[in-house]
Amino acid sequence: MTTITHADTPTDFDKEVLQSTVPVVVDFWATWCGPCRMVTPELEKLATAHGDALKVVKVDIDANGAIAARYGIQSVPTIALFRDGRPVAASIGAKPRAAIEADLGLTTV
Repeated sequence: MTTITHADTPTDFDKEVLQSTVPVVVDFWATWCGPCRMVTPELEKLATAHGDALKVVKVDIDANGAIAARYGIQSVPTIALFRDGRPVAASIGAKPRAAIEADLGLTTV
């Protein structure tokens, strides 16, 4: 079972996301964001459903503003799919797991 990890520093982000050998779903969120809290259980379901085929990493935009700015994050939650260190798809807003997977093209990882 895949767990959700946190990238608390730019070094963590580089290691967990940019250097990952599997696709990474990045949840750009903030502690004050109600919809961000609503989407967390959906991301847990996504992580469980896909197992070791992908990682789920949370990035707090307030603690990591430079990372959020680098990827043009203007709204939270923004859930982005990274492959080979690059963002390739995104889902914005709190949605059920199936809608997030559809937005990210994850029906076949």
